[in-house]
Amino acid sequence: MLTEARISLKFIDYGCKRTLCVRISWVRVLCHCYHSSLVKTFQIMRRGTVLGGVRLLQVPFRASWNAYFLLFPPFAILLIASLMILSLRPEILLLKSSASAHNEANVTNAFQLNVRGKSKESHECVSCSLPCASSLENGCECNSTYQCSNLYPPPLQIKTKASPYHNWELFNADYQEMLKKFKIFVYQDVSMDSESSPFSSVFLPHRNPLDPKIGNYFSEHAFKLALLKSSLLTHRPEEAHFFFMPFSINVMRNHPLLHSASSIPNFVADYVLRISSEFRFWNASGGADHFFVCCHSVGREAVTKHFGVRNNAIQVTCSSSYFQRLYTEHKDIALPQIWPRQHDEVLNPPNARTKLVFFAGRVQNSRIRQELLKLWQNDTSFSIFSGHAPFSYAEGFRRSKYCLHLKGYEVNTARVSDAIHYGCIPVVISDYYDLPFANILDWSKFSIVVNERDVARLKYILTSVSERRYLNLYQNLCKVREHFTWHVTPASYDAFHMTAYQLWLRRGVHRLVA
Repeated sequence: MLTEARISLKFIDYGCKRTLCVRISWVRVLCHCYHSSLVKTFQIMRRGTVLGGVRLLQVPFRASWNAYFLLFPPFAILLIASLMILSLRPEILLLKSSASAHNEANVTNAFQLNVRGKSKESHECVSCSLPCASSLENGCECNSTYQCSNLYPPPLQIKTKASPYHNWELFNADYQEMLKKFKIFVYQDVSMDSESSPFSSVFLPHRNPLDPKIGNYFSEHAFKLALLKSSLLTHRPEEAHFFFMPFSINVMRNHPLLHSASSIPNFVADYVLRISSEFRFWNASGGADHFFVCCHSVGREAVTKHFGVRNNAIQVTCSSSYFQRLYTEHKDIALPQIWPRQHDEVLNPPNARTKLVFFAGRVQNSRIRQELLKLWQNDTSFSIFSGHAPFSYAEGFRRSKYCLHLKGYEVNTARVSDAIHYGCIPVVISDYYDLPFANILDWSKFSIVVNERDVARLKYILTSVSERRYLNLYQNLCKVREHFTWHVTPASYDAFHMTAYQLWLRRGVHRLVA
C-alpha cells in the first residue's frame, strides 16, 4: 500500500527552471477503501505537454493514484473547519456584546466617580464583576468583602431593540396629554369629620397606609391617598372627566356595622342613591363616568344591589378576571395588587440567582397549586413550599430566577408585583387573568405566561429559555418596576398615574346633561 506520494514538477518558463514538490503522508487514511475503484483520470505523460506557454517536462508518480483524490481531503477539512467557525458565530457575538456592555458599564461608573469628584478607592465586585465604591452612589451596595448588588441598571447591559411597551412613543405622547388635561372629582365624603358619622372611616383616607396588616388591600388605600395629592384632582365637578366614589370595601369588610357580605351591597346602593339625589352628575351619565376602587373579592358583590353601579360604573379592581360575571374587560380596570413598602429594593444581579423557581403559599384553596406541589416539590432546582418557606419570603425572591404566581381563590395575588419588586421574572399561571396595564405593557417581554394545563411542562418551558432571552426579560423588568410602585405623593409613571391613564382612555362619555 502506498503511504507517501511525491510529485515533482519541472517547469521551463522562458529559460528558467523551477521545481515544485508536494509531499503527502496521510494517504493511507482513505486509500485502502478506494484503491480498487479509482479511475485513472489524471495521467501526465513523460513526453512534454505545453500548457499556456509553460512546458511540463517530467512528473514521476504512481499512475494508479488519482491526483484529484490526493487533493480532496485537505479541501474537505478546510470546508468542515469553516462551517464549525460559522456555527460558533452567534456565541462569539453574544460574548462580544456582553464584553462591550460590561466595558460600557465600567466606563460609566468611572465617569460618574470623576464627575462627582470622589476619591474613594473602588473595587471589583466578586458577584457581578462591576467596579463599585463603598456607597450606594453608583448603584452598588458594598460591604467589607466588596460584594454588591445593582439597583439600576442591571449588571449586564445587552443592547436590544426589545421593549416592554407595545408602543412607547404613542403611549408617552398620550400620557403627557393626560397630565395636562385630565381631571377627577372626589365626592366630599372623603373630607368629612371623623366624628360626624359612624361610617366616616369608610370614606376617609387610611391613617396608617403602610401598616403591614393592610397587606393585599394596600392598593385600594394607596390610590385614594395619591389622588388627593395629585394634580389630576379638581374641586370643580363641572370640569371633571370622572367622579370618584371614595368608599373602601376593605374598611367595610372590617367595620363592626358593615362587615357582613349582605350589608355591604346595601350600603353601596344607599350611598349611590344619596349622591344621585344631591348631585346631578350621576344622573347625567347614568353613572358611566363614576368609578370606585377595591382590592377585596367582596367588592365584586358590593355592586349587586344597584343597577347603575353594576352595569355602568367602572370598578378599578385587583380581582380582574374576565371569567367572572361582574367584571367587564373593556369597561373595568385591572389594578395591580401591591403590598405596602417603605423603601425600594436593591436588586440581586442575574448571576447571583442560584435557584430556578420559587413559590411559597397556601395550597388548600387552589387545585393548580396542589398539582404544582405534587409535581415539583422534590425537584432540587425548585424552591416550592406549602405555607411558609424555611427562609424569609423576600430571600426566596432575591435568589431565584423565576417566581411563580399561581391562581388561589382569585386569579390575582400580590406575587406578581412582589416578583417585579425583587427583580425575579414572574411566571403567571392563572387562566383568565386580565393583567394590569396590558394595553400598554407587553407582558411577554418581562414575564412568562403559562397555561394552567401546561404546569407539568413547567421545568421544560423555563429551562428552554435561552440566557440571552432571560437577560432581556430581566432588563425589561427593571424598566417596568416604577409602574408597580405606589407613592403617597404621586411620581411620574408610578402605579397611580398608570391606573389614571386607564381611566383617561375611557373618557368621552356622552352625558345627558351638559
